[in-house]
Amino acid sequence: MTDETTPKKDKTQRQAMPEQKPLDRIKDFNEVPFGYPEEIAMKEAGRCLQCKKPACIKGCPVEVAIPQFIKLISEGKFVEAARKIKETNALPAVCGRVCPQEDQCEKVCIIGKKDKPVSIGALERFAADYERNHNAVKIPAIAEKKNKKVAIVGSGPAGLTCAGDLALKGYSVTIFEALHKAGGVLVYGIPEFRLPKAIVQSEVDYLSMLGVRVQTDMLVGNITSIDRLFSEGYSAAFVGTGAGLPMFLGIPGENLNGVYSANEYLTRVNLMKAYLFPEYDTPIVKSKRVAVIGGGNVAMDSARCALRLGADKVYIVYRRSETELPARKDEVHHAKDETIDFQLLTNPVAILGGDPATYSGIANADGWVRAIKCIKMQLGEPDESGRRRPVPIKDSDFEIAVDTVIMAIGNGPNPLLLSATPDIKLNDDGNIVADPATLATSKKGVYAGGDIVTGAATVIQAMGQGKIAARAIDKYLSS
Repeated sequence: MTDETTPKKDKTQRQAMPEQKPLDRIKDFNEVPFGYPEEIAMKEAGRCLQCKKPACIKGCPVEVAIPQFIKLISEGKFVEAARKIKETNALPAVCGRVCPQEDQCEKVCIIGKKDKPVSIGALERFAADYERNHNAVKIPAIAEKKNKKVAIVGSGPAGLTCAGDLALKGYSVTIFEALHKAGGVLVYGIPEFRLPKAIVQSEVDYLSMLGVRVQTDMLVGNITSIDRLFSEGYSAAFVGTGAGLPMFLGIPGENLNGVYSANEYLTRVNLMKAYLFPEYDTPIVKSKRVAVIGGGNVAMDSARCALRLGADKVYIVYRRSETELPARKDEVHHAKDETIDFQLLTNPVAILGGDPATYSGIANADGWVRAIKCIKMQLGEPDESGRRRPVPIKDSDFEIAVDTVIMAIGNGPNPLLLSATPDIKLNDDGNIVADPATLATSKKGVYAGGDIVTGAATVIQAMGQGKIAARAIDKYLSS
């Protein structure tokens, strides 16, 4: 008798997803992976062992019934698979594209102990895309309407998830979004070639089908406040305003023209479509040589956008080695394929301005970036994060000639709503203090989740917190 935790012999290899060739895709913003065709999806789904005690579900922050939806795909029941996912996840097309499955569900896949794990993310994307492309999206059963309203502040992944779950429970839900499009970081932060805006909009439209109302251009903390929303009849509120305050290094030269935060750079490119200027009226600098400081997914997104905007040379400047890069392996792989130059164990110490003279082929006016001054690093003892601490190497400084520098070293909490709501308790980093079990804040009836609580994290972690908060709000309003 075979134990369910022991992988059976499986000769089928993990199926690669077809994608654009590197030298073709750097010329446009079209999505890089094409997704599985039907026969390949069924073949990949057939690799699943259908474990009796599936570890993959425990590895999923939004509790998707992974073996069940994969079995439906293996049987050719694609629409049914999508609906199975949507029992717990309102954003499957998003998760299938940007969730770090390799560190979540796939990391604990039993097959992965001796072979490559089942491609759970690609299968989730396939099911969601199939349902949408075949006009088969269906509204699930919604609980009897409750005479209570809930306000969701912010339409990022945490807010969208919380809104969807509460709508299914019968609450009247309104999302208040400061920008002109719903989606939060999904639309302003993640590039089109990773997550097309039409996909995000389709997920938002699905929530609207569930009865969720979306109000854009509504800046809570300025146009209105949480207290005012309560006075207007809302019984509870969820705050998911994210980490939108950019961080800088505090080195000389950060005030030069040509220095961007990744927030501004990606918002211009993604949400405001600067890559289509002048068809869209938001411009962006036309760079020739670009340095992106940082090693996370945001850094990879910024670098790959710069390449598509016409840069001849793009550098990733990161102070640790490749082993410590926090970006997803797929994103690093794609960046390397696209000729991004990784300057590892390298730390910037100054940004240098130019004069009308030519410097290494870059003609500069005074006040514009002409280079970054860096120093080489070596790894020392581990720091509090568990990663080896980078230590400067004496007399190893050098310059890299660039005309644009993009800072992608992290973000702080968006301060506007918090400054207008002083009775919400914050920690030393300026993030909201929330009960880990319920995500309740110090203000009665107010819950919070996502990056505004955890600091910058992943889309799926934010969604998981939105789900926890929805349960807690339901319990609070039912008691």
